[in-house]
Amino acid sequence: EDKPYLPAEYDKDGFIHCTSGDELMIKVANRFYKGVPGDYVLLVLDITKLKDPESPVKWEEASEFDSLFPHIYGAIDRNAVVEVRSLQRTDDGTFVGWSTST
Repeated sequence: EDKPYLPAEYDKDGFIHCTSGDELMIKVANRFYKGVPGDYVLLVLDITKLKDPESPVKWEEASEFDSLFPHIYGAIDRNAVVEVRSLQRTDDGTFVGWSTST
């Protein structure tokens, strides 16, 4: 499908949450989603392909982490997705890694 991607939470949050780097992604997943059951996937993006002026990328601070996070204020063009990863969890919901789906 060629339709741009928007997660279900976009209307509530107003942007798409992203991280930069694998270690930080695991920390964020465990902080916010450890207790939320279900299967999770991670989209690896080529940010050079996020050129749509309707979907700007802004690097912003998050109060709980000493890092800047890329937030996408619009839909993700699917040609910017370079890899899809299935996140792996332990029985208690802790995120520990991923496997590559695509």
